[in-house]
Amino acid sequence: MTLRHKTVTALNFNVLQRGANQLRAFRRDESGVMAYPTVAFFLAMLAVGGLGVDLMRMERDRTILQYTLDRAVLAAADLDQTQTPAVVVQDYLNKAGLGEYYTPPIVESGIGFKRVQATINSTFQAHLMKFSGGTDLPIYATSKAEESIDGLEISLVLDVSGSMNSNSRLTNLKVAAKDFIDTMVANTTEGKMSISVVPYATQVSLPDDLIGQYSIVGENEYSNCVNFQSSQFNSAALTTSETLKRSMHFTVWGDYNDKRTRTPPELIRDPICDERASRQILPLQKDANTLKAFIQNLSAGGNTSIDVGMKWGTALLDPSARPAVQALATGTNASVPGDFADRPAAYTDADTIKIIVLMTDGQNTSQYYVNNNRRDGPSGVHFSTIVGRDDIRYGTGTASLQVYSTYDAYNNRYYWHLPHHAQWADHPIGTGNSQFYDCDRYGNSCRWMSENADPQNNPPVVQNLNYSELFARTSLKYLYRYIFADWMDYYQARNTWYYGVYSSHGNGTKNSRTRSICSAAKAQGIVVYTIGFEAPSDGVAVLRDCASTDAHYFDVDGLEIKDAFASIATSIRQLRLTQ
Repeated sequence: MTLRHKTVTALNFNVLQRGANQLRAFRRDESGVMAYPTVAFFLAMLAVGGLGVDLMRMERDRTILQYTLDRAVLAAADLDQTQTPAVVVQDYLNKAGLGEYYTPPIVESGIGFKRVQATINSTFQAHLMKFSGGTDLPIYATSKAEESIDGLEISLVLDVSGSMNSNSRLTNLKVAAKDFIDTMVANTTEGKMSISVVPYATQVSLPDDLIGQYSIVGENEYSNCVNFQSSQFNSAALTTSETLKRSMHFTVWGDYNDKRTRTPPELIRDPICDERASRQILPLQKDANTLKAFIQNLSAGGNTSIDVGMKWGTALLDPSARPAVQALATGTNASVPGDFADRPAAYTDADTIKIIVLMTDGQNTSQYYVNNNRRDGPSGVHFSTIVGRDDIRYGTGTASLQVYSTYDAYNNRYYWHLPHHAQWADHPIGTGNSQFYDCDRYGNSCRWMSENADPQNNPPVVQNLNYSELFARTSLKYLYRYIFADWMDYYQARNTWYYGVYSSHGNGTKNSRTRSICSAAKAQGIVVYTIGFEAPSDGVAVLRDCASTDAHYFDVDGLEIKDAFASIATSIRQLRLTQ
């Protein structure tokens, strides 16, 4: 047997297996492959994040700077501000720790306005942005504020009812309202502000030229008031083509002597619609002296109709009144300044603010109106002046006997209301040749007289009175107590010629109407301020509902009314950011 030498060159199988496993594991191992991309991505994130952080920091600082600058120019533009705009702006920036950014503001001012503009151009110091090669950033802020009383239309709706005579209310109102006018005129550009004064009591009376612009129906040459329908309180508009019913000239108060027997005949006292110029609307004025003189002449009397006052105050701000205002502002006898010929402005006019200041010391009370069947046509009452004889009653030497004749429709006859020995006849006295028995004022020296003593030279003057003429010169109480009660049962006379003549709107109806017209005004953007001047709770509730907000309502006593008007004057000033 031959022994052969054997040399082993191959690795052990286990070793080879382990090596192969390691190679395969190495091939699968990816650790370290993304190190560089990861580092690069991190650096990119750092650069972008740094940019974002610096931008956020800059926006934060810019917002603080803008906010501070806005507040600064608003304060600087305040017309009541006594410090110069430059001092005010710098003071605001200093207190906010931003004084380093201050630059002098641009200021424009004049009568009724002040404009302040401040601009800051500076550099924001970046931090993290510089890591990626960035630089500091510009920071910019600008603000412009203006306080001005540009286009203003104001209605002062003022209570002049009888209760304003108590506790010096009317006196205090006059002082407050006149101060308000001085403040507004002094801080308003000439021709930019119109003020209408609407005094109201039981009714609201219009001057002849103003009511003449509306379509009025109803016989009456004395009364310039309007009886509104409930639906008319649902709208701020009152067009000149809309048919309006004129209020009758009459009174439910007082049984004083008949005004018809005066020489010359006089109108009744205390009418529902007061005909005096001092109680009428004063439309769209700008002159302080004119406005203050009108307010100084206001007098108090009558009931309270907040709804009617508010209706006219709103109507004079509504564009539907423009044709009427244009007519009053043109011609040689224009009663409204020509500056206001294009007013009231449209509600969309951004440069015009419409304001109502509504004041009352009370609550809505009864408003009276004549029933339709007593508005037109003959009344059945005749008024005769018997002339052509000596007046033995008063010894004047001239004829002056004045006699009523009233018609009894049931018996088709007339009652002659002679001062002595009244009688029935088939015609009104003065229209025939009958005799009547007359005495002097003491009931003496009586004799028979002819109703037509001197037909050639001095025939009797007989007036067949229509309702409007009868009520204008004879109070309803006098009519039933001292005329018709002569032959009618007292209660029949009262029911027929007093309660049967008129009707009324009460507190509930008028409160509803007031709230309706206030809502209509506010819906059109009219700002409504209300003042309760020692008013009862019912009136206060209505005023609160009428005011634009709770802050627009003022509850005052005594001389506090002056503070209320002053606060309103300050509030009206149009303070706004313009950029």
